[in-house]
Amino acid sequence: MLSEWLPWIVVGGVVVLGLIALALLGPAAPRPLSGKGVRSRRPHRNHFRQGDPPELPVKHAAIVLNPTKVADAAFVRAEIRRICAAEGWGEPRFYETTIEDPGGGQARQAAEEGAAVVCSLGGDGTVRMVASALVGTETALGILPAGTGNLLARNLDMPVGSLETAMRVALTGRNRRIDVGELVIGRPQGDAAAAGNGGGPNGAAHVASDGTGNDDPVPAEPERHRFLVMTGIGMDAAIMQGTNANLKATVGWGAYVVSGVKHLVSPEFRASFRLDADAEFKRRARAIIIGNCGRLLGGLVLMPDARVDDQRLDVVIASPKGLVGWAPVIARALTRQRKGHSTLDHKVCEEIRVRTDRLLPVQVDGDVVAEANEITASVLPASLTVRVAHP
Repeated sequence: MLSEWLPWIVVGGVVVLGLIALALLGPAAPRPLSGKGVRSRRPHRNHFRQGDPPELPVKHAAIVLNPTKVADAAFVRAEIRRICAAEGWGEPRFYETTIEDPGGGQARQAAEEGAAVVCSLGGDGTVRMVASALVGTETALGILPAGTGNLLARNLDMPVGSLETAMRVALTGRNRRIDVGELVIGRPQGDAAAAGNGGGPNGAAHVASDGTGNDDPVPAEPERHRFLVMTGIGMDAAIMQGTNANLKATVGWGAYVVSGVKHLVSPEFRASFRLDADAEFKRRARAIIIGNCGRLLGGLVLMPDARVDDQRLDVVIASPKGLVGWAPVIARALTRQRKGHSTLDHKVCEEIRVRTDRLLPVQVDGDVVAEANEITASVLPASLTVRVAHP
């Protein structure tokens, strides 16, 4: 009889064991207080969603464009938009320079409007104006060469022949802090010793009446400029001043060579120098060049040891006599020799003041900005961020 009920007893036992297991392991079973040994099921993502997640802001580049340096602005704008989209950046914003504002105001506006990088698209003058507005900020400068010299780009070993390559460097390159030079034309304010020397508006005092009948000499308001590559007074500025614009547009930097030949026999001038806190000294010179970096056009290197981040300025005082006297100077530039020459004096400083015996043209990164008989140049260490290619 037991054998007749045995199968049912086995089936019933299996059912009972299944019910017990279901009670212990099923979803209704209480979890241990410690939470150990039990793997919780992750709720569906919609369980937490209260709405669409906020979108991350898309970076955008600002392009300060000099329309006189771009032959087909519409094509250039389209190319920049294409490159930005390909790199995952937002729509670029364009700001055109004007005669009244050659780039500084546009760069400041772009930085205030949140540009991740502000690019200059033009010549060395446009680069200088855009960079000057970004000095002391964290906004990076991108360089899109479109002029003849492109000297800062060359000194930073950046691409100068391809807009696409330069734009990609501006978007995806690394940040590098570099020095910037500051030039003061005339006597800096607070220079009491200079106040009574008299003269003209550049490097001299002017007379202003205070309404009491006492006309006391008051220092003229100094004119300030920033430079990235070089500034100079004398023959180098005269070369820039004498370069034919039409010839420059046709043959490029060769126009500077033509102008340089014309000015090789420019007259000497007397100058006094004061470097940092050293004693003043005097020289006869034809050109005084103050550099933040040393590479020129055509592979010439005037200041082989100059670096854009060495926190100093390099000074070259050139005083060759006649055409023959320029031969060793040119040879030094071509061979990048560091050894000095009797007609080429090389100094290093953080600040230099130069006073000349007459008014001379002054150039800043290739642009003649004034005539003066006194200038002061100083270095602003690591004051500008530039977007450069990865090593």
